[in-house]
Amino acid sequence: MGMSEEARSEDVQGEEVETDAVLAEVGPRLRRIRKERGATLAGLSEATGISVSTLSRLESGLRKPSLELLLPIARAHQVPLDELVGAPPVGDPRVRSKPIVRHGRTHWPLTRQPGGLQAFKVLEPQRQLEPDLRTHEGYEWLYVLSGRLRLVLGEHDVVLGPGEAAEFDTRVPHWFGSTGEGPAEFLSLFGPQGERMHVRARPTRS
Repeated sequence: MGMSEEARSEDVQGEEVETDAVLAEVGPRLRRIRKERGATLAGLSEATGISVSTLSRLESGLRKPSLELLLPIARAHQVPLDELVGAPPVGDPRVRSKPIVRHGRTHWPLTRQPGGLQAFKVLEPQRQLEPDLRTHEGYEWLYVLSGRLRLVLGEHDVVLGPGEAAEFDTRVPHWFGSTGEGPAEFLSLFGPQGERMHVRARPTRS
């Protein structure tokens, strides 16, 4: 039995209300993602070819978002399109965790169990910071996905690029953060003292 015209009309109206609610959230989400990445409207305009005024109207909700506008913005921020529009992960088995912002740095938890080894995807925005070396119990492993990450470890001061990794005992004075040249995305694995990220084979003594 087919749906009545009245039922169809109610469904269509319900879908339109839901769509409008989703679109209304796009502007604030665009602004949040841009600020998390330390990008300016002028910088985003240069990267996307979209005028500053159009980007500003999108973020304030005065301009209705469209695919031709959202696609270049998603590429510039290196995020999937559904993150910009907040589409629900229907049928998607992947873990989608809510980001945590600490000291201007955004963390996406990749592990759920408390204690033990903890994994995060981290976004470090472009900014100027003075290294503030800390020490604490534990062991950390960093892997840079994009951008460049500065690491100060004891007497060493190095910059890690995409595909480069570092691991260290966190009892050694350390700090990592922005190089001031752009945002950086990296993976961080942190474990209790004595818990290593790699198993190293040791030569047997003859």
